Amino acid sequence: MFERLGRVIARHSKSVLVISLLTLIVAGAVGFQAFGKLDGGGYNDPQSESSQAFEYLKSEFKVEDPAVILLIDSPSSNVDDPKVRQTVDAITEKVSATPGVSKVISYWSTGSPQLLSEDRKAGYLFAYGTDDSFDGLSAIAKNVDDQVGNKYEGLSIYYTGTGAVGDAINTKIGDDLKKSEAIAIPLTFILLLFVFGGVIASAMPLVVGISAILGAFFIIYLLTLITDVSIYAMNLITGLGLGLGIDYSLLIVNRFREEFHNGKSIQDAVIRTVATAGRTVFFSGLTVLVTLASLLFFPLNFLKSFGYAGIAVVALAVIGALVPLPATLALLGTKIDKWAIRKASIAPRENGRWADLARFVMRKPLTITVLTLILLGILAAPIRNIAFGQTDVTVLPKTHPVAITSQIIDERFPGREATPVEFLFIDGAKNLSLEEISAYKERVRNIPGITNISENTRSNDIVRFQAIHKMSPRTADAQALIEEIRGIAAPAGLLIGGVAADYTDTQNGIAGALPMALGWVLISVLILLFAFTGSIILPIKAVLLNVLSLSATLGVITWIFIEGNLARFLGDFTITGTVDTGMIILMLLTTFGLSMDYEVFLLSRIKEEYEKSGDNTESVAFGLQKSARIVTAAALILSVVFAAFVLSGVTSIKILGLGVAFAILLDATVVRALLVPALMRMFGDTNWWAPAKLKRFSISH
Repeated sequence: MFERLGRVIARHSKSVLVISLLTLIVAGAVGFQAFGKLDGGGYNDPQSESSQAFEYLKSEFKVEDPAVILLIDSPSSNVDDPKVRQTVDAITEKVSATPGVSKVISYWSTGSPQLLSEDRKAGYLFAYGTDDSFDGLSAIAKNVDDQVGNKYEGLSIYYTGTGAVGDAINTKIGDDLKKSEAIAIPLTFILLLFVFGGVIASAMPLVVGISAILGAFFIIYLLTLITDVSIYAMNLITGLGLGLGIDYSLLIVNRFREEFHNGKSIQDAVIRTVATAGRTVFFSGLTVLVTLASLLFFPLNFLKSFGYAGIAVVALAVIGALVPLPATLALLGTKIDKWAIRKASIAPRENGRWADLARFVMRKPLTITVLTLILLGILAAPIRNIAFGQTDVTVLPKTHPVAITSQIIDERFPGREATPVEFLFIDGAKNLSLEEISAYKERVRNIPGITNISENTRSNDIVRFQAIHKMSPRTADAQALIEEIRGIAAPAGLLIGGVAADYTDTQNGIAGALPMALGWVLISVLILLFAFTGSIILPIKAVLLNVLSLSATLGVITWIFIEGNLARFLGDFTITGTVDTGMIILMLLTTFGLSMDYEVFLLSRIKEEYEKSGDNTESVAFGLQKSARIVTAAALILSVVFAAFVLSGVTSIKILGLGVAFAILLDATVVRALLVPALMRMFGDTNWWAPAKLKRFSISH
């Protein structure tokens, strides 16, 4: 199949390139419309109990999330002072006049003591909006901040709430990504020149990368017509599109150079490249694709969106590497080596440092294996202290104004009035007596952490009350509170909602989907690697090595972001004792897919040589010599891109950047250069064993 594809591309390269270019223009023109249709939320489980409760609160009780919560502080006088009231009235007028604000409620308008600080010098003002979407709330919060500011006639004003926190995080991420790109892009360009060895060759990743990115934008646009897609999916598309563009271009260009430097004509070199390296790219892409497809198992639309984006960009990166890139090479021919700046990269050698390293490792395989496993074990050891949470205000630097607001609330307000636990008895007015509801409320009141219970309200037959609690709603403490509440005896028809319940249901939803997602990845990757290698042993070994590598990465993440080591070298971030669940899942699955990408690159050349010679040891040395430079170079470039994210002031982005960069480098060096050849030497010809009946389902190299 791949040889036939290579022949078609070699013979009709101009037509293939023109059709590819026209397709990209159309895809880009349509795909860029997706940006106006993307969603900024998607962090909760829409099928959960808390989501059901929220729907009832919206439809029956007309409950809205405040777009922004203002904490108005009078440093020198009581909030009931007439001058303070007069100033607050002026602030209220400004907030009410802000575009998008529908109503304003405050301590000064209601007199509710729940909206007052313990020292009576600060009070809450809630601003509600006409647009209750995540993006709408964020936009209103930004408008209010622009209108009012942080100081107003002697009063200090602090901001929090869904919109304010969302706008703060999104703005910080956007600003930080610009800084990261300003560093990563020039470094990447320099590394590309060095690795590809010439100016013309270093431009080849753009052929694959642009094909993948614009094509994926088009697919995401189509998806926005039928479902919500997170705006953050576009970051994965651009990052992964360029990353895979580099990986696949290195493999294709390297093989093309190898073939024509060995005496083949340009046309034959293209055919041979597609038949060999093209097949490797295809299987490599499939392993990454099925890995990222596991994100579709999770209930959060935020993670599902990364699944959509991952499938789209990987599939189109493979197509870009198999169609327009070989066509470009066919037209360039020997000009691919023009404007060379590093001739050692142009004609790959049969023997060299990588082959020498492989032979050294294979002379002492047991010693190398034991020492490497000890190193990985030491790195993984801190994982015993790992704990998971979700993105909230604590991902911002402690000095950020929104983070300071959270600290003030913790210190000066007795409870979290803005984020109560909601209790709804569906058909409670018909089916329950007041005594039953009161007895249940008393049981809730006695739970540690509850500071206040509201009076009952009613809409049609639904009875509602609220419980105010002390803890921040998106924390392990809040989850423990919700679990305790749900553990006490309750009348029939009860739904428990609110931010803390939403957090709990989201964590439980992720945990519930995790076994299915991991099972999908494990089975799919094992099947694909068996089909690619014809071995039972090699796929199992590849998965186990990946698990070791990722465990070491999680250990390092725990050691830094939970235990607080090296914090002063990584910028200002809050140590909360947890790491963001969704970001860790995204990091692990992305890294697992990319690691399998490199595994396929390596095994492809080893298997190809083994089928020729039948010599396991020399095949490993040959395979490492031919592919290790590609794998290491690709890993280095990609790690530079992700390492730049460590400069971000948002903790979850730091974790993603450091985690992916460290895992990729660890995998491409320690695992691929040491453990893989050592274990393959120890297993010998058994590496290639499989039952004869299954062998017919594998491909020949």
